[in-house]
Amino acid sequence: MKKSVLTSAFQTAVLTFSVVLTFVAAGTIHFWQGSLFWAIFMLSSSAIGIYLRLSDPALLARRLNAGPQAELRPREKVIMMLTLTMFYALAAVPGLDHRFGWSHVPTAIVIAADLLIVAAFVIFIFVLRANTFAASTIKVEAGQRVISTGPYAIVRHPMYTGGLLMLFAMPIAMGSWWGLIPAFAASPILIARIYDEESALIAELPGYDAYCRTVTFRLVPGLW
Repeated sequence: MKKSVLTSAFQTAVLTFSVVLTFVAAGTIHFWQGSLFWAIFMLSSSAIGIYLRLSDPALLARRLNAGPQAELRPREKVIMMLTLTMFYALAAVPGLDHRFGWSHVPTAIVIAADLLIVAAFVIFIFVLRANTFAASTIKVEAGQRVISTGPYAIVRHPMYTGGLLMLFAMPIAMGSWWGLIPAFAASPILIARIYDEESALIAELPGYDAYCRTVTFRLVPGLW
């Protein structure tokens, strides 16, 4: 991997298509909520890529190996395809909402949602600092151990906690209440991913079963 690479070809294609999809759906480039969201998203993603390139290149390589084609299990390939579909819906529906005026989100709430997007990326940073094996795919590698410190002392899947926060903040940040529909539709897919990942970790990662008994919440502290 070249040191200058921060995203894979697959990730770049997904991001590019999603941005284009938003503005094509909106029918205009004069969509400040969409512009602000995607600027924050891309700057935050790049910041994490630079951080990993400097501090943990091996983890960056694991994060770059992403997408349905990178998954080892057929079930996970399906889950990731569904996840990708929902992400595209999250990108498109706010654009359509902007074009047709289906709903209105006050500017203050839009800005608050953008701050939640930043908060989600901060959670990602804490997760990646705590766990060098936080790959984009479900795979137990040689030398991998159970991580129970940092955010992993609070919930078993803190990366998905950040993802859930982003899932629901994303459409609001782009000024759309209707965009919450694909967010809710994506939630069962996220839960299926968590169950599948836990089954693999319990079977393949020594000590993970005991960790699950110690840290009882999977995603949201005090809830689930």
